[in-house]
Amino acid sequence: MINKIESIGTTSTGKIIYSSDDCQDILSLPVTKIIDVFKPSGVIIFRGFGVTHEQMKAFAALFSSKFVQDYKRPQVDSDKFIHFVDAGMENCVPHSEHAYSPFRPDAVWFCCAFPAAQGGETTFCDGIRVWEELSEETRQLFISKKLKFYYEDIPAVVLKRFTSTDAASTDDIKRMLDGLEGVKYEIKEDESASMEYVSSAVVKTKYSNQDAFANSVLALHAITEKVAFEDGSIVPDEVIEEIEKTTDRLMEHISWQAGDLAMIDNSRFMHGRREFNDQRRQIFSTLSNLKF
Repeated sequence: MINKIESIGTTSTGKIIYSSDDCQDILSLPVTKIIDVFKPSGVIIFRGFGVTHEQMKAFAALFSSKFVQDYKRPQVDSDKFIHFVDAGMENCVPHSEHAYSPFRPDAVWFCCAFPAAQGGETTFCDGIRVWEELSEETRQLFISKKLKFYYEDIPAVVLKRFTSTDAASTDDIKRMLDGLEGVKYEIKEDESASMEYVSSAVVKTKYSNQDAFANSVLALHAITEKVAFEDGSIVPDEVIEEIEKTTDRLMEHISWQAGDLAMIDNSRFMHGRREFNDQRRQIFSTLSNLKF
């Protein structure tokens, strides 16, 4: 039974689903009802269920066909699918998870074990609205040019994690990469790989098939100070500034409470984090592809 649903903020379609009592098990919620809420909203916060990171994964499994590993973050379970989020305390600009790679998951799940005393809110903005509010000139730029990402010396053990088994052979890795759109690669003698990935910054949302500016442009710019198009040209600084202003204007946030669980459509929403200064903050995540 779902007791209460309300909207998050004023600029997004996100929803909060509240527990009907202090003892309600999140695994008792009706899956079909959650799907009906999630498809149009794209973000759901489950509050009052006292969710642990183990329950997060069990709940996510009800909706998922596959979990996706995040090898850059500390892993806290034996299957290596639950990750500890906080590698730092600084502000994180909005981004879609793994949008810089061909292994982009459908959904990002967050579970709060302990919120920061001040700050540390997870932020999110709707890529559909961002795309609608960017200038026509900027939209035409991203329609006409795709982004290009290049990676050297990817260990074989990392690539194996994206196949069906950690025991995958080099031939299995090649078959996987051959089936991915926008990918060129070279397997080296030590079985590591170099990979080029080309993709649009504008993606079709999973459920409404609408254009969404849901990508990692701002995150990559924050790290490298430049983001490259396929033709080698760089996204202009004035375009980055426009994107920053637009996402700032549309940004909503999750003021975490212990036991909260968030479910985010990674094909539509970008998420980030506000700065904090509290080492007790604990947020866990898992990534998955959805089966509905």
